[in-house]
Amino acid sequence: MWTKAAVLLTACIWTGCSSASSAAAGDDDSDSNLEVAQAVTDPGPRGGDRGAGGPYDQLGNDEKTFFTTARDVFAEIDSVSGTVANEDGKGLGPTFNGNSCAQCHAEPAVGGSSSHPTLGHVRAPNPQVGLATLDRVAGKAQKVPSFITPDGPIREARFVTNPDGSDDGGVHGLYTIAGRTDAPGCTLAQPDFAKAVAQNNVIFRIPTPTFGLGLLEGVSDDALVANLAANGDAKYADGVEGQLNRSGNDGTVTRFGWKAQNKSLLVFAGEAYNVEQGVSNELFNNERSAVAGCVFNSNPEDATDTTTGGAADTTLFAAFMRLSSDPTPTTSTASELRGQTLFGTTKDPQVGCVHCHTDTLVTAKLRYTGMSGVEIHPYSDLAIHHMGTALADGVSQGAAGGDQFRTAPLWGVGKRIFFLHDGRTDDLKRAIRAHRSAGIAASASARRSRRPRNDAWSARLRFEYGVLPCPVIKLLMSRKSPDCQGMDTLVASTSPCTHALKSSGIGEPSPK
Repeated sequence: MWTKAAVLLTACIWTGCSSASSAAAGDDDSDSNLEVAQAVTDPGPRGGDRGAGGPYDQLGNDEKTFFTTARDVFAEIDSVSGTVANEDGKGLGPTFNGNSCAQCHAEPAVGGSSSHPTLGHVRAPNPQVGLATLDRVAGKAQKVPSFITPDGPIREARFVTNPDGSDDGGVHGLYTIAGRTDAPGCTLAQPDFAKAVAQNNVIFRIPTPTFGLGLLEGVSDDALVANLAANGDAKYADGVEGQLNRSGNDGTVTRFGWKAQNKSLLVFAGEAYNVEQGVSNELFNNERSAVAGCVFNSNPEDATDTTTGGAADTTLFAAFMRLSSDPTPTTSTASELRGQTLFGTTKDPQVGCVHCHTDTLVTAKLRYTGMSGVEIHPYSDLAIHHMGTALADGVSQGAAGGDQFRTAPLWGVGKRIFFLHDGRTDDLKRAIRAHRSAGIAASASARRSRRPRNDAWSARLRFEYGVLPCPVIKLLMSRKSPDCQGMDTLVASTSPCTHALKSSGIGEPSPK
């Protein structure tokens, strides 16, 4: 369903704040409003400090040392048997999407998401392009799928159905080890992605940032249930009817991945190691696509060292994510703090964004120093919600159906480059607008009744995360100063939206 948050965001950001006369007439969709909306652009990822990638600040020295060790392993590069220079990790393939966790989780620091050649901190092209030729015998390069581009997001590909029409939904590796110098005799062909694209039978997922995930893991199931039930009447009135995904084994809440399909960070790490890099491990101990001539190691390829007691890679991957700090917000100016207030809280939902993007959760009692009973601000309820046909991928995971996705945590989004589950856009405006696909368009009268609060809602959004009209940009954790040209008339107008801005002290132009 098209929730109130999406209605209000679309009405003011995309349509713009109308003049007093048009507001009185109820002309929410006038051409002039749309022209104002078209002038608003996303300035790109925020500059300044990376604001993420380090250990949780309250950890003890030994815990921080362990975090650093785990991060180094997270960044290790794998080859088939660990015999290629500077690729000491073992177990790559037979199919794979990447050769290192840090290859996919790179921006703005190790543990993040996709990098870009000219944006952000890393400034590197999509490394998946180079995997087609990396370590290949001359003349044995593989094809780069059409949906993998130098300036596009890192992606995994899933086929929606099998050739016989039955459900698939599984990941199909972009590349195989056939033709690599360390995989002699392997002839496993790449999947036919061109055919899948032509048949509209392939969907994509991009890497989710791993910062602060130990804090999310540390929120109890009961707390998530209570949070989902909070403000129930208001949520129901706005069409918010999310649910928590749960494990089919013990019934507990699952919370990681785009559809909240993974129970824990250890399971999350084990699945990714097996699916994305092809490394069998103690959680997923069977080689994928283990065809004759392409299996070079015994299973599991990653395991606890039973001689020394050394931890398996998957244990260290999970530790890196579990001990990492949550992204640092930039709520330093008075305007940014006003924006934070206007976005709403659980106690005062304002226009309703926090019905899904919960502002505050509290961790349970944890064994890690300083992580117990901590208020965190992930801006997610970790629940799954119906997002409509335009965003649906047709893949079910656990209780999450084909159009359901977990509420994406918004902390740190000011540093992200690609948005939505498939990375279809690097424009935050388009990403938010895509939420309109969630269902039924609200009536003009409903939009008019909510109109005075539109800019207030908009203000908070960019506090942590996006780009909005210049009059509110100072409130937000903006990426960088946008071009304010053409927005002065919006500030000067006497529309209800502008009154909302000025009454909040927001109607001041953003500094250049």
